[in-house]
Amino acid sequence: MPTILASDLQSYVGKETGLSDWIEITQPDVNAFADVTRDHQFIHVDVEKAKESPFGGTIAHGFLTLSLLSGFADGTTLALDGAKMGVNYGLEKVRFLAPVKVGKRIRGRFVLAEANERKPGVFQMIYEASVDIEGEDKPALSAQWIVLQYI
Repeated sequence: MPTILASDLQSYVGKETGLSDWIEITQPDVNAFADVTRDHQFIHVDVEKAKESPFGGTIAHGFLTLSLLSGFADGTTLALDGAKMGVNYGLEKVRFLAPVKVGKRIRGRFVLAEANERKPGVFQMIYEASVDIEGEDKPALSAQWIVLQYI
């Protein structure tokens, strides 16, 4: 994660801060997510039945794709020099734009949309986050991700 001075934060607004490595979405990953969330809809876990769906096979849960943002952010979003911790504050405008078929590779993309000091030593950053699907024009999702960093 690039480390910057808080005084330089505004110079990053409107800029892409990072692009993660590609990861493959596998059926075991989707099945494990289904087990943890208790969402066993056939389009996620029944390989044979899902072939008859409009997707032509199993797809990742939208919430699985969304949950991967945390891992994608490692090394691709900004860290303020002296930050003691960062926390997720929330999401706005989450949209699942395209299904992620099992076997596809995805990656995270982050643009710093806004940044401000909420109170002394507490900085709020809003990222325009998206998840690219390799070989496809439309991203899997887009969201505004709000994070706080404490100095």
